[in-house]
Amino acid sequence: MPDDVVAARAAAEEASAFAHPPVEPDVTAAYGDHPDQVIDFYVPRAEAGPGGSVPLVVVLHGGAWRAPYDRRHITPFAGYLARRGFAVANVEYRRGDGSSDPGSAPVAGRWPDTFDDVAAALDALPGLARTAVPQADARRTVLTGHSAGGHLALWAAARHLLPADAPWRTGDPTSLRGVVALAPIADFAVAGKLDVCGGATRQLLGGDEHFEVRRPYADPALLLPTGVATTLVQGRADEVVPQAVAEAYADAAAKAGEVVGLTLLEDVGHFPLIDPAADACAVVAEEIAQLAW
Repeated sequence: MPDDVVAARAAAEEASAFAHPPVEPDVTAAYGDHPDQVIDFYVPRAEAGPGGSVPLVVVLHGGAWRAPYDRRHITPFAGYLARRGFAVANVEYRRGDGSSDPGSAPVAGRWPDTFDDVAAALDALPGLARTAVPQADARRTVLTGHSAGGHLALWAAARHLLPADAPWRTGDPTSLRGVVALAPIADFAVAGKLDVCGGATRQLLGGDEHFEVRRPYADPALLLPTGVATTLVQGRADEVVPQAVAEAYADAAAKAGEVVGLTLLEDVGHFPLIDPAADACAVVAEEIAQLAW
């Protein structure tokens, strides 16, 4: 396919995903003192299943861990999941501080703040959810995330495998029902070779001088096997986070003795996965449902 056609399709997909108005949450709860340390909760809009409870889907937004991209851009996706009958928790976290060289992209992420926040949010989530969405069944929690949020979802499910001196390490495997990672930045070595999001993985870890030292604490491809049911959903036409990144993670999991599902969608780019108007979004919801119900 000619490059101009590919670029036009990618631009149209992005425009469609960002054309939806933000969906306001039912409840917002803080898990810390910083303005970004909040979780938006959405109550299910469909009837609850047997016993009156529903699964809880935790959403981690993408945006290359950069400050301009906050949780609001993924609220239509959160609202879509709520209409499908899920309770939803949309997590905000601290991202890059917005500073960069003139003319370049904002810095990606903060070390260690971004990881501090995701760990703290998930630790606080059960208690917050009991009040905000009492119909949610914490035993059926599925973690999902898009792009950089997909990385954070995979990382959060692997906290029990972090090095012993990691402040985010948990003593026991997570009780998550599963993870559905959407076009995740799942392998830092491959993402770096492909210059995904303008070198965002290296920025996230504090630059080249820290990359190799900090990578064992942050790269999901090095934190396997998790023991958590995991599915990756990836568009074959994704130019933002190419298919090779997800495939590298799935290969690393297989070498570690773990089977990770990889759902590849033809003629789909980066943004339809979180676009309620796109067929790909329905595929994502079904993948979540298969793990949650």
